[in-house]
Amino acid sequence: MNTKLTDMRTAYGNMLIKLGKSNKKIVVVGADTTNSLKISSFGKIFQDRFFNVGIAEANLVSIAAGLSNAGKVVFASTYAIFVPGRCVDQIRNAIAYPSRDKKKGLNVKLVVSHGGISVGADGGSHQQLEDIAIMRTIPNMRVLIPADSISVSELTYIMSKKYGPFYMRMSRSKTPIIYNNSQKFLIGKGITLRDGTDCTIAACGIMVKMALDAARLLQKDGISCRIIDMFSIKPLDEKILEKAARETGLIITCEEHNTMAGMGSAICEIIADTYPVPIRRIGIKDQFGESVRDHEMPLLFKKHKLTSNDIASKVKEVRK
Repeated sequence: MNTKLTDMRTAYGNMLIKLGKSNKKIVVVGADTTNSLKISSFGKIFQDRFFNVGIAEANLVSIAAGLSNAGKVVFASTYAIFVPGRCVDQIRNAIAYPSRDKKKGLNVKLVVSHGGISVGADGGSHQQLEDIAIMRTIPNMRVLIPADSISVSELTYIMSKKYGPFYMRMSRSKTPIIYNNSQKFLIGKGITLRDGTDCTIAACGIMVKMALDAARLLQKDGISCRIIDMFSIKPLDEKILEKAARETGLIITCEEHNTMAGMGSAICEIIADTYPVPIRRIGIKDQFGESVRDHEMPLLFKKHKLTSNDIASKVKEVRK
């Protein structure tokens, strides 16, 4: 794993430009956060395919739906607290619900940033901790939480090629490179980053790095830990999870999200129906986030027990 830190938003913006050069149907819509999301550069190159609707997120979704109806491949972006936070009705009824010509939903890709508590100084009002719960319950919607900038680039490319509505959440903070450029990503398939026999840690987003660090700590104590990147929250990889349950007998889930109705809950639902084993969910315990300065971020993760040490301790606790 590369220790160099990179920005997911920059990777997203660069891929949009690359896609825009090869596909004239791709359009990008923003909501007054276009500089922060790194999509304004797309607008400088493709002025007739870029729309900044201002601070009007419900309108952003409705315009995206209209452009899709006109045959465009639409990428609509802002902060996660605003989409889905301010416009679930429009997402449900204008994007996910319409189904024409046997196609489910419209061809709109909702790509957001600033998810989770790593938003930091923006505070609890802007730390989106409920979006997985909201979006995974909407029919026809697919939900992705990438772990690094390489996965952001690859998933953006995949979304451009696949018809239908997607929701992808990126982090505000820079993240280490976990994958190499040859890694293949498939919607609905998890990726085993490390094999193990004593337990499984299933993680998404920036918590994947925490899980890998926890596995290295556990290895020192003779505990062999399997790490799975569950970047595809919906659809979820049932086979990789059932296999992990059968072979390791214990699953810990890690997410930068409320433990209620998030990725951990989705995994619990799968395991309950396939091969029940002990499961513990690591995440935010049914509360809002809080403001910290960027250099204080590790303290916030420690407070919510989201660090690699906390994950390793939870594995040991449950194994007892």
